[in-house]
Amino acid sequence: MPPRIPAFSCLRASACTPLRLTLPTRTFTSTARVQAESIERRKKRLASDPYIVAQRNQKKAANLSRRAELEEARVTSLGDPVRGLPTPFVQSFDTGKPITHEDAKKMPKDRTYLNYAFDPKSVKQQLKKSEELAIPLKAYAKPQNTRPLYPWGDPLQYQQAKENEKSAEETEEQKPDHHARAAEAIARITALENGSSKDRMRVNITRCVDTFGRHNTDRIFPPKAPSLTKSGAGNEAHRIRPETNVAAASKRVGPDTGSSEVQIAILTAKIRTLADFLQSRGKGDKHNKRNLRLLVHRRQKLLQYLRRKERGGPRWQHCIETLGLTEGTWRGEISL
Repeated sequence: MPPRIPAFSCLRASACTPLRLTLPTRTFTSTARVQAESIERRKKRLASDPYIVAQRNQKKAANLSRRAELEEARVTSLGDPVRGLPTPFVQSFDTGKPITHEDAKKMPKDRTYLNYAFDPKSVKQQLKKSEELAIPLKAYAKPQNTRPLYPWGDPLQYQQAKENEKSAEETEEQKPDHHARAAEAIARITALENGSSKDRMRVNITRCVDTFGRHNTDRIFPPKAPSLTKSGAGNEAHRIRPETNVAAASKRVGPDTGSSEVQIAILTAKIRTLADFLQSRGKGDKHNKRNLRLLVHRRQKLLQYLRRKERGGPRWQHCIETLGLTEGTWRGEISL
């Protein structure tokens, strides 16, 4: 009997049997693990590929050079937004010593300051008084009707008595030397050069208040120019401004510490101290870099306000010329 050969099934789908779609099963961890491995491999390739590393360094160098060119162009046109121009008053912040101005220039007189908030005049008076009270002459008057001391008695009292038997002439000869040595010690203690940066900052703040405070500048500079009103500007005659504003200065009770020019001067002293610190030994100090940026932007706002209010008057010119501030300190965007 011949063998039976099975019939081939039709390759076409039969109409009676429905089509069943089955999705491939996958685990929850396989795709995430493969994706994570591919990301890690890509990071390693980007970090180790010499062509990609060289291209990245080239782009970074181009960006830094372009940024330096833009900053140099801004400094050339507008000036340094942090330091401005060097002036004698700003340079004296490093030592706290007074500076002398020209006779023709209207400026409040700067005075000498000592450490520990001492007044030089009072220190001089106290030294003169201490010279008189250091060694009273009554101590050298020999006592009358006293029992004489002998070497075979109390040796300590005998030695003290011998030391006290100095003549008044010897004491007067030694007195100037002792006083000069004491005065030199007081001068070194109260010298501002031997103080800390906090002491110099305190003195600089006081100097800024005395130099830019309106309790002093109102006696030198005239008041700001009156604004032009829209209605009747052509009919009304402009009043003549006085040479000084003594009337406003007499109404003040104490020193002016809150005006815009005083705050600008104080901020300039702090900015200079902080910029010198970051330039010398604060390269990675991000906290103080942020503080410097905040101080510069605060000064910029105050300068814009003072320029708008004073309308380029003498008080504005005095502030700008004394502190050496350029247009870069108040105009445009400041990026550090």
